[in-house]
Amino acid sequence: MTEPIVVGVDASAPSRAAAEWAAGDARLRGLPLRVVHIDGAEPAGGIAAALLSLGSRASCTVLGLRGEDGVPGPAVGSVAHEVAARSDLPVVLVPGGGHGRTGGEWRTGQVVLGVDARDPVSAVVDFAFDAARRRGARVHAVHAWRLPSRAERWMPYALPEEDRGMWEDQEVQLLSDALRPWREKYPQVDVYEDVRLQSPSAALLQASASAGFLVVGRAGRTLGPTVRAVLEQTACPVAVVPR
Repeated sequence: MTEPIVVGVDASAPSRAAAEWAAGDARLRGLPLRVVHIDGAEPAGGIAAALLSLGSRASCTVLGLRGEDGVPGPAVGSVAHEVAARSDLPVVLVPGGGHGRTGGEWRTGQVVLGVDARDPVSAVVDFAFDAARRRGARVHAVHAWRLPSRAERWMPYALPEEDRGMWEDQEVQLLSDALRPWREKYPQVDVYEDVRLQSPSAALLQASASAGFLVVGRAGRTLGPTVRAVLEQTACPVAVVPR
C-alpha cells in the first residue's frame, strides 16, 4: 500500500500533536504524508466531508483528539469523532499536549489491541499486528469478558472460585484460538494475551496507560460507548478501524 497518510491540522495543540505523530508514522511505513489545513470558520460537517473524501484515498487519516486541558481544539476536535465514525479506512486520533510522550517523543511501547475473542475482526487484528511488526513492539491483546447469566444465582454471595476459574479458562482458550492465525502470519511479533473480567473500556484504558498505541474496532457508522469512553480518557494515540 503506497497511499499517503492524511493529517488534518489547524493551530491547536491537538493538531500539532497529530502532525508530529503522522510524520513519524509516515517515516516508519515509508509512505508520503499529506497535510490538510482545517479552517475553523468552516462548518464542521463540511470539514468532516472533505477529510472523509481525502481519507478514502489514503492509508489512514490522522486527527488531533483534544488539547492539554482535555478541551477539543477549535476545528480538529469538532470533527475528529465524526470522521472516525464514518470513515471506511482507519482513523488515528492523537491526544494533544504531553499525553503519551516522554521527552518530546511519542512512546514506542507495546501496541494494545481490543479484541472480542468470540468475534475477532480481521481488519482490526491485522492492523494491530502490522503496526507492532513495524515498530518492533509487542501486541498486548485485551479481551474483556463478563460472567455468564447463570452466575447470577450466586449473587449477592461470593461466586465459587472453581466456577469462576473454569469460566476464565474458557475465555483464555477462546482468545488463544482467535489469535492463532495472526500468530502464524506474524511470527516475529511477540503477543501477550490478556483476559480481564472488566468492562471493555476499563480494561482497555488500564492496559494502554503506558502503551505506545491502541487499536480498537468500529461497527457500523457509530463509535459506540466503549470507543467513546476510551477516547475521552486515553493517553496514547488510538486507531479506530472499521469492520
